[in-house]
Amino acid sequence: MRRMLVLLMALALCAALATPAAGQVKLNPPKAPPPRPVPTLVKTPLTLAEMTGKQAVIETTLGRIVIDLLPEKAPNHVGYFIKLAREGSYNGTTFHRLVARGIIQGGDPLSKDPAKADRYGTGGLRMLAFEPGAGSHVGGAVSSVLLPGNKDSAGSQFFICLVAQPVLDGQYTVFGKVVQGIGIAQLISETPVDQAGKATTRVEMTSVTIRDAPPAGVEPFSTESVAELAQYQAILDTSLGKITIEFLPEKAPNNVRNFLRLASSGIYDWTAIDRVVPGYIVQTGYLGSKRIPMDEGQKALRRNVPKELNDTTHEKGVVSMPAVDNPDDPSTSFFIATAGASSLDRTCTAFGKLVDGLNVVDAIEQAPREGEAPKPRIDVRSIRVVKKGQ
Repeated sequence: MRRMLVLLMALALCAALATPAAGQVKLNPPKAPPPRPVPTLVKTPLTLAEMTGKQAVIETTLGRIVIDLLPEKAPNHVGYFIKLAREGSYNGTTFHRLVARGIIQGGDPLSKDPAKADRYGTGGLRMLAFEPGAGSHVGGAVSSVLLPGNKDSAGSQFFICLVAQPVLDGQYTVFGKVVQGIGIAQLISETPVDQAGKATTRVEMTSVTIRDAPPAGVEPFSTESVAELAQYQAILDTSLGKITIEFLPEKAPNNVRNFLRLASSGIYDWTAIDRVVPGYIVQTGYLGSKRIPMDEGQKALRRNVPKELNDTTHEKGVVSMPAVDNPDDPSTSFFIATAGASSLDRTCTAFGKLVDGLNVVDAIEQAPREGEAPKPRIDVRSIRVVKKGQ
């Protein structure tokens, strides 16, 4: 009888647990989670005509890289890259994975946040289907980044080959080619990395812009009028700060054209301040001091430019070309006067003047030197040509 009573109580308790009391919500058994949605792969709205003849200009904390975009066989990859660049999506991202003198990889939106460093390489993917691409993975090729085993997983991330990588052909989509700044890419590749190949120092893309490619066979700044040349400025990014120069094309048009041509082509990137004479001049531009190799296009722009002596006096802040007696010596070096120097008047070609950064010039002048060369080295990391007001 007692055993029967216990059994009845147990059955009553089970019934009570199965019946929700007033105000209580009955808990249904958990269901299996819905399948993960497959992302919609991007198809660009841009036409082939809208993408043809475009370049991407990547300004990094180590210098400039210019890429010819190749949409004919990779229209969606090129269109998506253009879209992200125009939206500013690449600004502040890093080159996070590096193989010295082999490959540099970047474009992950997560890399904007240093706190997410352990996740770099996982963001911005699963957006693009595989496309045949515009060629093999030769040196300078720009290609897609994929998830392992998934050819339809490209997105914002890309890599640049510094040397040929034929083992990658047919697996990844080549959608661009570096036409300027392969030396900058090599310099980026030499950034220290951890055991996983991730950069331990941030190398950021400060901006990525899209522009029309210059007409073939037409050198930069060869067709502008004197009035148009006067609208440009050059911003020197040195180890000690930035210096801004404006130009005097009405006084020395050919020397202004030459300087703008060299600067916009990246020839001055990573040259040194090679001569400092306190109370006289600070000089740079000597190509023998350049830390990175020049490409063939840059080499072709070097030449001697005749003097254009004029009535500009060499006051503090005036920018000038030194007197070059050797006609075979290309006109690349230039100096900034750090005090009045009447001995240079009508001897050297004054072609510009500082509008900002005299404090940086003063700091360079006061830096320790060995002879006339600053020690430690002071670099001109890049010179950016912009229009006034930009």
